Amino acid sequence: MAAIYDGGTRSEAARLGNVTLQIVRDWVVRFNAAGPDGLRDRKAPGPKRRLTEAHRRALAAQIERGPIPALHGVVRWRVCDLGQWLWEEFTALRALPAARVSVSKQTLSRELRAMGYRKLSARPRHHAQAEGAIEAFKKTFLPRWQASRASRASASTR
Repeated sequence: MAAIYDGGTRSEAARLGNVTLQIVRDWVVRFNAAGPDGLRDRKAPGPKRRLTEAHRRALAAQIERGPIPALHGVVRWRVCDLGQWLWEEFTALRALPAARVSVSKQTLSRELRAMGYRKLSARPRHHAQAEGAIEAFKKTFLPRWQASRASRASASTR
């Protein structure tokens, strides 16, 4: 930028800065728009969020209500079920085309975590598992601090 202010051309500034002419043009546009602060590196804005605030409110309300098995076909919400619900809810005839939403499981999971929801699941259990089966297979060892009678007797005779 200093070379340009000294009366040089953009081509000369590009050669001095060891950059392309397009980069110098971008610098000039940023400088003209925001002054010296426009030349600072800033974080890229990234893609626009897939879910709007209206989508998030509807999703939170649906999660709080819970699924109706006869209507939704599930007894608990999974991320893929919520994604399907979003698609069906916002693709209906009453929805505006801008309100339609299609999100991946990963994106929906990230959004749910940002909204404060966590994935909770019960520990799986076989349907035919007997009541006392696990207790019968557990190994029972004496705690380390509790010595057996034989070792206590030999220790006291010494």
